[in-house]
Amino acid sequence: MNHNEESKKAEQEEVKDQEPTNESAEQEISAEPADELSLLKEELAVWKDKYLRLYADFDNFRKNKIKERAELILTAGSDVISSLLPVLDDFDRAMAATEQINDLGAFKEGMKLVNHKLLNNLESKGLKMMDANSAPFNTDLHEAVSNITAPEVAMKGKVVDVLEKGYYLHDKVLRYAKVVVGQ
Repeated sequence: MNHNEESKKAEQEEVKDQEPTNESAEQEISAEPADELSLLKEELAVWKDKYLRLYADFDNFRKNKIKERAELILTAGSDVISSLLPVLDDFDRAMAATEQINDLGAFKEGMKLVNHKLLNNLESKGLKMMDANSAPFNTDLHEAVSNITAPEVAMKGKVVDVLEKGYYLHDKVLRYAKVVVGQ
């Protein structure tokens, strides 16, 4: 053999040594997807963990809101009740005074003061009394208990007498007025 052929043969052997065999190429190809698969699994685990934490946070938030709402409902009237306690004290004093008072006029005056104090207290909380006397009968505001013959022609279809006063709470009907209507 000549020198050129020998050098070509040597180069070919070197190239063969440097080229990966089919087995090593398959291992590299299969190793890449395995690495990619494991990366995707890790990323999935991270997102799953974030989702579970977010869901748990939301569930805790929801439970806290339900608990706060229940507490609010239970204590909603505490402001009004605490403001009525002085009026209750006044009634207690008035009841105790009835045993000692001989003057009925003083007792009436005391009861008027207690009534006035109670009304002012409730009005400060948004309560407003309905004025139903001689007003046209309105089913949105009044509850007709009975009908009577109107004393005057002008009183037909109007409220003749109020049996129970009606009230608004913040411009919304709290209690309908029970009335007698003229026919």
